[in-house]
Amino acid sequence: MNLRVFKKDIEFFVAEFIDDCALFVALNPHKDADEIVAIIDEAVDLYNNLKTRANHPEGPKKAFYNGLTKEMFEKLDELCEKLSAAVSKQA
Repeated sequence: MNLRVFKKDIEFFVAEFIDDCALFVALNPHKDADEIVAIIDEAVDLYNNLKTRANHPEGPKKAFYNGLTKEMFEKLDELCEKLSAAVSKQA
């Protein structure tokens, strides 16, 4: 995996998650969107953090990027669970 592909993966996966959040808000305008906006803010923070860390690797590069990839998916899973809980609560 090279750095360019990894950065594109970050952009793709985080953007898809944010699109899911925006879709819920757009389809449910009568619902309170404050909690969803907070989740989107967390996703943007994750994006910024991952991009910054990807540009400044520490230690062996292959192990660093494998760990960063694993962290990205774990954090996105956590955000998906938060989104599901927020959607279930508002339904």
